[in-house]
Amino acid sequence: AGRDKPLELTIVRDIIKVRSVRSKMLENDIGYVRIAQFQERTAPDLVRHLRDLSVEKTPKALILDLRNDPGGLLDSAIAVSSAFLPPNVLVVSTKGRIPSANREYHAKPADYLRNYMISSEEDYLADVVGWAKTVPMVVLVNVGSASASEIVAGALQDHKRATILGNRTFGKGSVQSVLPLGENTGIKLTTARYYTPSGQSIQVTGVTPDIT
Repeated sequence: AGRDKPLELTIVRDIIKVRSVRSKMLENDIGYVRIAQFQERTAPDLVRHLRDLSVEKTPKALILDLRNDPGGLLDSAIAVSSAFLPPNVLVVSTKGRIPSANREYHAKPADYLRNYMISSEEDYLADVVGWAKTVPMVVLVNVGSASASEIVAGALQDHKRATILGNRTFGKGSVQSVLPLGENTGIKLTTARYYTPSGQSIQVTGVTPDIT
């Protein structure tokens, strides 16, 4: 407004670092953990935050806040789910039109450390606090919770590990694969869908909360 010609601005490309995990202790010894998005370091950071929460006293319950979390890395979603689930249980599966698109991912290092390039192949979930797998737990979701968030919420719901509270999630349950067309080009195609451990598709329908 008030300008007779467009303003010219110089845009500088930069790396935006988002702190994906935050935590605090609420009243009545209830732990609160917020995951903003699923990045490479999200699961190791989660382990550290859970440990810090119980320095003075073990939480009586835990709130995992995934509201408005748009998702991120599949490996990170599997790892976060594994932090709260028993070993080796099914976390998520994919199904497509061809056999190679059909896969199952379980709560085990071989599935969440597949592309782990941070420092080593050491299992960062090996020293997760014991109470993380047993403490009463609520997961907060809304329509902004998508993709990896829905994988975590669906896995914890199906295994009856947590109560899901909020609104129906976004419904981004499709798998994209990049197919190379040459040295510098490729095409991203949707090749499969994500399914929760009970076999429910996340696509369009999302995850329905236990309590709306």
